[in-house]
Amino acid sequence: MRYRATMASPRSRQAARLRDRRRRAQRRARRLVLLGAIGALGVVTLLLTAFGSSGSSPVASPLAAETVSSEDAAAVRPRPQVLATIGNLRVQLPVAAGSLTAIGFHGSSDGALALQPVGRQANEGILARLWHRIAGSGKESPRWYQLEGGPAGTEELDVGAAPGTDVYAPVQGSVVAVSDLVVGGKYVGSRIDLRPSQSPSVMVSVLHVQPDRVIAVGTPVLAATSKLGRLVNVAAVEEQALAAHAPHDGNNVSIAVYPSPGSLP
Repeated sequence: MRYRATMASPRSRQAARLRDRRRRAQRRARRLVLLGAIGALGVVTLLLTAFGSSGSSPVASPLAAETVSSEDAAAVRPRPQVLATIGNLRVQLPVAAGSLTAIGFHGSSDGALALQPVGRQANEGILARLWHRIAGSGKESPRWYQLEGGPAGTEELDVGAAPGTDVYAPVQGSVVAVSDLVVGGKYVGSRIDLRPSQSPSVMVSVLHVQPDRVIAVGTPVLAATSKLGRLVNVAAVEEQALAAHAPHDGNNVSIAVYPSPGSLP
């Protein structure tokens, strides 16, 4: 018996190719839809993780500069912890970590120099927070707040603590001036001006302090070691911007850096 081979016509071959193309296109479309759904789910999860607590009230409990042990928290002196820099000068934490309530920066129009905060801004914008979540870059600690109610900027550093807290020198150097600080006709401690040995072309001013009797012009000080005095209750005579983020009415040690008189610009 003889068999006759049958051959597909050009039209049937073309139809088969078209069906194969459609099947491949459908598979690609399904993959794209699946990948898109997975990506959208990831974004939603990221947003919920990053901003799930954004509507909560501001921090009103002690905010440590970094994770500390119970021994460090109870220490009389601060841990060495840099809060801000300007050039080669490092401004350190002036109170014990266990006494710290919040850190804030705000602007000034009295000639103070802009400081570079160290750490992460706790109240930064949504896009910046999302970027930090994705990139995972930058130092997380200490957390600080950009304060409202005055000029925008970072010229003044407010370190929150309760009145009566021991205040230590934020830089190494010597005392160049001690002057009374008067707000609204009321005495609210003193302003202690320090000339840092690391950067003698600037002057570091520490405000809201009741000076110790040993503090006088010419007294040498060591950062986070030499006690300047105790924190006064400045919030009793003037509302503090840090009160939005800290207890004790936002009482704080205020630190600013100025060009030294007679120094070159």
